[in-house]
Amino acid sequence: MGKIMEAVFCAAYLIVTGALGVIMLRTADGGKQRLRFALLTLVLAGGDAFHLVPRIYGAITGATDELHAALGFGTFVTSITMTVFYVLLWEFWRKRLDNKYAASSIILYAIAACRVALCLFPQNEWLSANAPPAWGIYRNIPFVILGGIVVWRLFKDRGADKHFGLAWLSVILSFLFYIPVVLFADALPIIGMLMIPKTACYVWLIVMGYRAT
Repeated sequence: MGKIMEAVFCAAYLIVTGALGVIMLRTADGGKQRLRFALLTLVLAGGDAFHLVPRIYGAITGATDELHAALGFGTFVTSITMTVFYVLLWEFWRKRLDNKYAASSIILYAIAACRVALCLFPQNEWLSANAPPAWGIYRNIPFVILGGIVVWRLFKDRGADKHFGLAWLSVILSFLFYIPVVLFADALPIIGMLMIPKTACYVWLIVMGYRAT
C-alpha cells in the first residue's frame, strides 16, 4: 500500500506541475515573466518525469529491482535538469528585479557547470544497481551551494513580491529534506520517504510562481 500511495503522489506531482507549466505557457501572452516561469516549471516536471515514471511503474508492478538502469538514467537526467531549473529560477528572479546581482550570476553559472561536470563523470555509474554513494555526495556539494545562493537571493528580496515572498523557504526546506536522503538513504531506505515533502516544497514554489506571474 505504501508504494501505491507513493506512486499516486508522484503521478499527481507530475500532473499538477506539468499542467501549471502548460497553463502559464499558454497564458503568457507575450509576458516574459510568465514565459520564463513556465519554462522553468516545464524543465522541472519534464526532468523529474525521467526518474519518477520508472518509480511509478515499479511501484505498481512490483518490478523495482529490475529497473535500476532506468532509475539510474532517470536520476542522471533529473540531476542535470534540476541544475538547469535553479539557474532558470535565478534568472527569473534577477530579471524580475531589473537585472540586479548580475555579477553574482558568474559565480552561480560556474557552480552549476561544476555540478553538471561532476554528473558526467563515469565514476557515478548511473546505470549500476550499486552506484558508489561517495559520488552522490561529491556531485551534490556544488548543488547545495547553488541552492544556497538562490536562497540568499530570494530571502534578501523577499519583500519584492508578496506572492513570491516565501519562495526562499520552499527552496531551503526542499534541501533540508533532500540532504538526509543523499547522506543516509542507502543505509536507512526509510529516509527516502523525505523525498515526498521535498517534492511538495517544489509544488508550493510553482504555485507561488504561478500567482506571482
